[in-house]
Parts: sequence; structure tokens; C-alpha cells
Amino acid sequence: MPNTIIIGSGSYIPNRVIGRDYFMDSEFYTEDGVKIEKPAEETIAKFVEITEIENRRFIEDDLSNSQIGSEAAKAALEDAKIDGEELDYIIYASNFGEVTVDGYVNFMPNMAARVKNKLGIKNRKCITYDMIFGCPGWVEAMILADNLIKAKAAKTILVIGAETLSRVTDPHDRNRMIFADGAGAVVVQATDQENVGIISHNTICDNGPELCYLENAPSINANVDQRRLYVRMQGRKIYEYALKNVPSAIKETIEDAGLLLEDIDKILIHQANAKMDYAMIERLHKLYDVKDYDHAISPMTIQDFGNTSVATIPTMYDLIIKGKMEGQTFKDKGNIVMTSVGAGMNINAIVYRFP
Repeated sequence: MPNTIIIGSGSYIPNRVIGRDYFMDSEFYTEDGVKIEKPAEETIAKFVEITEIENRRFIEDDLSNSQIGSEAAKAALEDAKIDGEELDYIIYASNFGEVTVDGYVNFMPNMAARVKNKLGIKNRKCITYDMIFGCPGWVEAMILADNLIKAKAAKTILVIGAETLSRVTDPHDRNRMIFADGAGAVVVQATDQENVGIISHNTICDNGPELCYLENAPSINANVDQRRLYVRMQGRKIYEYALKNVPSAIKETIEDAGLLLEDIDKILIHQANAKMDYAMIERLHKLYDVKDYDHAISPMTIQDFGNTSVATIPTMYDLIIKGKMEGQTFKDKGNIVMTSVGAGMNINAIVYRFP
């Protein structure tokens, strides 16, 4: 049975840096629709204290999701040193597809097809899939790619995660300060090498009471147009859900790989907010009765890039593998975990071993 290895990566980080001053004129409301009377500056300061998000990146008005996804894809193909015509599949993870500046969502044609067009790929046998799976979409796209390769249905696959969340946030919601834009991509390929690449994976879908912890909903300000929908999240419930379920899902995936936590060199975890990420990694270590650990095991980009949803993990991977993230490297033949949690609620994890 073939294994799935990453042979190239790329990312697109928007040039437009959005700091706290951008939100100073905001009129914020609570989740219950009550106007927050304290100064916006105070609300913003508290937000930064909890999430550690000081800056985030937004795309320019003349750019689109498929354009930044295509840029990340081009970089990944160049890094892999292959022609796009060799691709058997393009899998594109996003939550909202192509979003206009006015917030209109468009999934027709699908995002992967748009990228194939932008890359000029003529191969009619290159199949285009979209993965809509919340923030874990890119990790799930990697799992799908692995399944296709192991089934010998494909040899080479482009996996993209890109989002323009700045265009779907409620201007009256404090949580809008979490979200950002960006794109990341990898090229994966079949190999006959044994015990390398994706050596285990795990997916959990809790779609009962958790279904709408993250959803599309009208503005929390009842005085504005209630027909337009924005991304809405129940922060406390998501935090509690993630802390309870993500660490055990990671542990199960590590065990499925026949490894212990001490065998894992890095954990690339979805950049949701710093407080939640720290708590999940700490809880994971507690499951192994580890109290003290090197926090470098879990790199963080959220402080400067914000939460870019499906783009967070492939972007982080690309920065580290190319030596662009200070103090972070991957070990030769080392093991890493890639894991995410998001709308659904869905959780997934991969253990990846470098060849």
C-alpha cells in the first residue's frame, strides 16, 4: 500500500496588516444583543489579553479567495518541482468559498475548479473537489488525499486551504477581531517508502447540540439589516468543547501511530485563539502525566496573523519547513501532529512522519 508524503508547500500571507486601531470606532454588542457601553479601547485591550491577537492580515479589495489560494498553490507546485498537469486531484478547503467585498458567498463554480482554471491546467482527468468542513477542512482534505492515494485512485494531489474571513464578520461582534485572511497549500504524492508520511489520522464529528456553536447568523445588533448573515460563534461553549475533546482525539491519533507523546516533535494546532490553544496542549500533556514541557512543541502564528481558519496549519507548515519561523524547525525523520477543531463541531488529527 502506498504512503502519502508532502513534496512541496506554499502560502499567501496578505500584505495588509490590521492592528487594534482598526477597531477603535466600533460599536460592540454582547451575544445577547446588548450594546456594550464601555469604550471600544477597553474591549479591544481585553480581547488582546485573552487571545494574544495583536495583528491580523486582510486581503485587498481587488483580491479574492481563489486568487490567494492560487498563489499558495503556485508556490507549492514550484516547491515540489512538478507541473500542474501531473495532478490527479485538487482539493480546496474553505468555509465560505468566493466572497465579494459586500459579503456575498459564491461556490459556483467550485473553488478547486477556479484554481485549476487560474493555474491553466488542461488535464481533464485532474478532478476538482471542495472540502467544506469548518476550520478542520484542510486537515480533512489531507485525510481524503491520503485515502485516495492509499486506494491507488491518485498519485499526486494539490491540497489547499484558503479563507477571506474579513468579509463575513459582523462589525458589531467582538469576535470579528479574531478572524483574518490567508492561504496555504501542499502537494502530496504517493511513495513506496514504508512507515513515512501520514501514518495515522482520526476524525470526530459531533453534530448534535454542538451543531450551531459556529454558524451563519444575522448581526447581533438588531437595529441593522437582519437578512445578511455573518460568522457567529459561541466562544465559551467552543472553548469547553475543544478542551474536553481535542486532547483525547490527539492522544488517540498518536496511539494509532504506535507512538508516545515524547515521540512527537511538533504539534501544529489550529490557531483559534492563544488561550484555547495553550489550554488544549496543556491538557494533552496532562493525559500523559506530563506537567512541565517545552512550549516550543506547539508553534503559534495567531499573534500576528489572526485566525485564518483552514489556512492556519498549511501556512504554519510552509513557514517552518522553509525556515521562516524564528526558533522553529522540523527534525529529519521526525514526527509531527496536525490537528484542528471547528464548525460542526468537527475535530481531526494527523500524525505525519518526515521521510
